[in-house]
Amino acid sequence: MTDIVTKVDSVERAKSTPDLDQPYRELGLKDDEYARIRDILGRRPTEAELAMYSVMWSEHCSYKSSKVHLKYFGETTTEEMRAKMLAGIGENAGVVDIGDGWAVTFKLESHNHPSYVEPYQGAATGVGGIVRDIMAMGARPVAVVDPLRFGPADAPDTKRVLPGVVAGIGGYGNCLGLPNIGGEVVFDESYASNPLVNAMCVGVMKTNDLHLAHASGKGNKVILFGARTGLDGIGGVSVLASETFDGDESGAGRKKLPSVQVGDPFTEKVLIECCLELYRAGLVVGIQDLGGAGLSCATSELASAGDGGMRIDLDRVPLRAEGMTPAEILSSESQERMCAVVKPSDVDAFMEVCRKWDVTATVIGEVTDGDRLQVYWHDELVVDVPPRTVAHEGPVYERPVARPAEQDDIVANTPDELPRPSSPEELRETILRMVASPNLCSREWVTDQYDRYVRGNTVLAQPSDGGVLRIDEETGRGIAVATDCNSRYTYLDPYAGAQLALAEAYRNVATTGATPLAVTNCLNFGSPEDPGVMWQFQQAVRGLADACRELGIPVTGGNVSFYNQTGDRAILPTPVVGVLGAIDDVTRRIPTGIGGEEGETLLLLGETRDEFGGSEWAKVVHGHLGGVPPKVDLAREKLLGEVLVAGSRDGMISAAHDLSEGGLAQAVVEMALIGECGARVVLPEGADPFVWLFSESAGRVLVAVPRTEELRFTEMCTARGLPWYRIGVADAENPAVDIQDVGTLPLAELREAWQGTLPELFG
Repeated sequence: MTDIVTKVDSVERAKSTPDLDQPYRELGLKDDEYARIRDILGRRPTEAELAMYSVMWSEHCSYKSSKVHLKYFGETTTEEMRAKMLAGIGENAGVVDIGDGWAVTFKLESHNHPSYVEPYQGAATGVGGIVRDIMAMGARPVAVVDPLRFGPADAPDTKRVLPGVVAGIGGYGNCLGLPNIGGEVVFDESYASNPLVNAMCVGVMKTNDLHLAHASGKGNKVILFGARTGLDGIGGVSVLASETFDGDESGAGRKKLPSVQVGDPFTEKVLIECCLELYRAGLVVGIQDLGGAGLSCATSELASAGDGGMRIDLDRVPLRAEGMTPAEILSSESQERMCAVVKPSDVDAFMEVCRKWDVTATVIGEVTDGDRLQVYWHDELVVDVPPRTVAHEGPVYERPVARPAEQDDIVANTPDELPRPSSPEELRETILRMVASPNLCSREWVTDQYDRYVRGNTVLAQPSDGGVLRIDEETGRGIAVATDCNSRYTYLDPYAGAQLALAEAYRNVATTGATPLAVTNCLNFGSPEDPGVMWQFQQAVRGLADACRELGIPVTGGNVSFYNQTGDRAILPTPVVGVLGAIDDVTRRIPTGIGGEEGETLLLLGETRDEFGGSEWAKVVHGHLGGVPPKVDLAREKLLGEVLVAGSRDGMISAAHDLSEGGLAQAVVEMALIGECGARVVLPEGADPFVWLFSESAGRVLVAVPRTEELRFTEMCTARGLPWYRIGVADAENPAVDIQDVGTLPLAELREAWQGTLPELFG
């Protein structure tokens, strides 16, 4: 033991060896950042302090390149929008009051780079980490959603990464007993070697059960509970997500390869139940999960948000590896761990609950009346820092922002001159080709690996536009969630593209019959050191914030993921937007498939324009990306949402599906296949069949209305100023989609095209 202590780099040793060389560059710190740490401490940092600052000042943890832009969310949030939130930006997750004493917490996070290095564990621990963020708010996690993006569907590396990612998500989430009720699977060349694995979790609680991350009350104990701390994930996501991949796509030439965390969903399942019992018993003053940056994050953030200081005795931390140094213990991102602040009088009761659930729990420190975070290792002081300088006062960069020189050329490269199908045979062939394309085909190969209905409260899940979950069995109250982003649109126009992502997620929630309430996001971009990337980011943030203000729904929190690029090739800018909605009674949710009512009328709501910039048709048929994205009309989106909610409430809509990638043709095919019911489609007189079938104009939904409700529904639309077009009927007697002047597409042929692609690609 004496030998261990004498070798430790203590604060006293740091004072006596001011000129000792330290590997700060290898830990990701810049020269000026290291100099600032020395200024803060008035000496060189110890090894443990250097480890803490390096992970907490990483891009992933500190948001040092994005803070100056993210402030715009706060500047555009009105008091009316703030009134909807119980907790917002800066907390582990946003919390929204949905009425009747219920609150919902939700958040999106990224686990991109770890999921490329080790697909199964990278994706699995991404799910585990976002679930603990929800647990830390005092809520029971009730569902997960996973927006995913990969390189070309037929690329060898995609065949390595995608199955592992899907298995990791399914393996962890299924073991937790959490239904996976939504998400996306998108393929694009830009994600080769840099997949996006975003994870969203939703939790529910009573409004008075809200818990926050703060360490208050002198003498209160700091308890670490859950799994033991090991060498897995040293530096983990905090370092890996703060570096671009180099150009070696084999994976051998990474700049940094810290070990990816290893998850144990069964430990996390027990930890969830343990936390919920601790909350019910009133035994927790403050709580923080251990995710990115591990104990460095949990202790510094708890102390920073509290009203005093904190002492931690690091040698009390239960370990599962021998010989770990203080720096390794502080930096470990071992999973399934939580850190709680507990009154001394409640410690015995806290420990009893942990014993009941067989959860390891150890008092590792206490809240002090000072203003320092002090960490001891066998009575040697190894960390003595102002906690806010670690957790909340890291570097803030105003990176150069410049509109890319090629942006004008991108916009000028419109799809207007691309050859368009015109004959019935060409149109029919195009429909089948589009339906079978990787981005439009059925996702069943993926979603069938997830348990979408565990716990018995799932009302809608994929392939519906949004997931719907019952949260109160007595009243039928429920919630709806959807995530969306078309990165091609954002590439063409980052401001409008982010608004289109919000508009589609908002529309997808409304299409279920729920009222959209709040937003979370996961902003995935390339290197912040590229002025063109920072322009994309700045424009996307401003577009999203301005759109939220116009729609009247707040951004409650989210995540920024930079350095998503390989060498100098950045991903398409991908600001994934998640929208949460509420529905008073889930029995009035709107399904997706037609055929629920005999002879339903098909009505297209909204305007169709000749808009093909960034469209799936241009990409699939011509490999083209250029022009401008569809026009976004947020007032129209809000009106459309109100009509859908009213139609759901009054029983006027029997099915609905939003129009997005692939346009009307894709929507009709999916509604027919999901409902196992044929349809006859007649386009308006004089309409260009190609434009009406494949345009991706925003603000449109295809609804099926019972014949008895058609007049009442269309009169409501007309009275509210929402354009509508009668374009056909459901036809249960004819198992085909019959489009006038185009031809007949049997459901069997459509199903083979729609469902065959992913199984053929991935086995």
